[in-house]
Amino acid sequence: MEKIKRVSEAPKPKVISINMDAAFFFERAVQSLDRFHYDKALKYFRRAAEYEQDNPVNHCNLAGVLSEMGNYDESNQILQHVLDMIDPEMTECHFYMANNYANMENFEQAEQALVRYLETDPTGQFMDESEEMMEMLSYELERPAPLTSIKSREGLFEHDKARALLEEGKFAEAVRQLEKLVKNQPDFTAARNNLALAYYYMGQFEKAMETIRAVLDIDAGNLHALCNMAIFHQHFGNKEELAELTSLLCKTFPFQQDHVFKLATTMGILSEHEKAYHLFKRLLKAGDGTADPCLYHYAAVAASHIGRFGEAYRYWKQAEKLDPGAEISKFYLEQLRSREKVEGPLTWSYHYHLPFEEQFRVLEKSTQGIPDQLKKDPLVRSSFFWALRHGDIETKLQVIQAFGLIADNEVRDALQDFILDRQEDDYLKRVAIFVLRSMGIRESLPAYLENQEITVEASPYSPHLPIWDAKWQSVMETALSHMHKRYDMVQQYDLEILWVEFLTKIYPGVPKIHKSEGWAAALEYLIAKMHRRAISYQEVSTRYGVTVSTVSRNVKLIDDTCGLREKMEAIFNKFTSI
Repeated sequence: MEKIKRVSEAPKPKVISINMDAAFFFERAVQSLDRFHYDKALKYFRRAAEYEQDNPVNHCNLAGVLSEMGNYDESNQILQHVLDMIDPEMTECHFYMANNYANMENFEQAEQALVRYLETDPTGQFMDESEEMMEMLSYELERPAPLTSIKSREGLFEHDKARALLEEGKFAEAVRQLEKLVKNQPDFTAARNNLALAYYYMGQFEKAMETIRAVLDIDAGNLHALCNMAIFHQHFGNKEELAELTSLLCKTFPFQQDHVFKLATTMGILSEHEKAYHLFKRLLKAGDGTADPCLYHYAAVAASHIGRFGEAYRYWKQAEKLDPGAEISKFYLEQLRSREKVEGPLTWSYHYHLPFEEQFRVLEKSTQGIPDQLKKDPLVRSSFFWALRHGDIETKLQVIQAFGLIADNEVRDALQDFILDRQEDDYLKRVAIFVLRSMGIRESLPAYLENQEITVEASPYSPHLPIWDAKWQSVMETALSHMHKRYDMVQQYDLEILWVEFLTKIYPGVPKIHKSEGWAAALEYLIAKMHRRAISYQEVSTRYGVTVSTVSRNVKLIDDTCGLREKMEAIFNKFTSI
């Protein structure tokens, strides 16, 4: 039987249809990239972008190829188009633009784009690359980037900045940042702990205690908070609470290095020196022999308190080797050498700075003002802030003078708060105002003086004078310009007070002032006499370029007007009794 030949019902087509959509051109572009055919990849990505004009990915791919080909300007135009017209939330475009600008060596715009990326991108996809680029840009521009926040690390970046401020002794600024951070993130316990420390360093103990209680309400076992609470209990004299908490901390065995360090320093402050000694030794053993000099100092103090003076000597020698310019180790090594002649318990501090009294002795001997290292030392600064709030009158006076040498924004804020304090002595507040003026602050200052709120204008405080003449100001400035390196702040302030008092008592019959140097010389002479400093008419007249008779005549008039013999006795008695 003959086979039947069947004809195909549908003939096979010879032309294959191709669906040329955006996906097709995207695949072709990727294949071209794999073969390093950038010109073809560029052509295909352009077609993909034309087919799907609202798809930001296609445009970004096109911008990427243009960047690879060195066409950075056109690449950035496309990326800006994506942000302006298609998807403003595609924050990685800012990162791509930063790369393009950097390749064009347009570092200013690269920095702007990178900062915009970091401050707006929620995922941090290019965080590592951004940090590398930021370091490169800082090197090229010779300054740090003006970065205020990192969106993907929201809270952590601000916290790191606040911690850095604490370490620099900028407590008021740290408080402002930490308060804002805690308000936005109430459960951020690390920020609360550092806020409590900042309050404590500034002498605001009630606020510090309240903040720590809030941390323990959130996390009852927070070691940093428990250590801080123990220190606060010690400060307030809460013996029962302190004993209970100290017993708990002595049984604690932390594993993380920062917890070990926190517990060690706390044990030292609480006079649990044996526990502190073992914890500090543990930290030193865990290191590679290049630990911070302060850690060797802590270990030395702990060893001294438990009678291990040989070990203390070795630790301080190591600290001296690591920090050769500091006087701290030298001071304690000398104390250690003289220890054999001294009886009684040790009072050596764990803080890595000279004792407070010794700091002032160093400053009194210095002719160059406060060294930068001392100005920036957070523990030194905290001791100053603490003493301004809680010291006796003499100590507060010394702090105010030291602040005049530090003269930064933190000092300005502290002194402005001080002159508003109703409990503080008026004399101290007037010295503080003088220091603020010496720092260059010319705007009016609110203050609480003579039991009332007043505004102190830029001219010297002279409430009983209807005017303040420019020639009077010239006399005072001439005297102070000659005295500022040889007289302390109190003596300079007393000069201002003496001049104002003389003018007030003799007004309106103030003598005509033809040459400010003659009156300035007379004022310096009288201030030196008031403070028992050796001086002669000849010496002061030579310094100011006037005759002895001019100085003598002006001294006599001021003396007769103000009754200075009694005033000299009063000042001498005041400074020898406090």
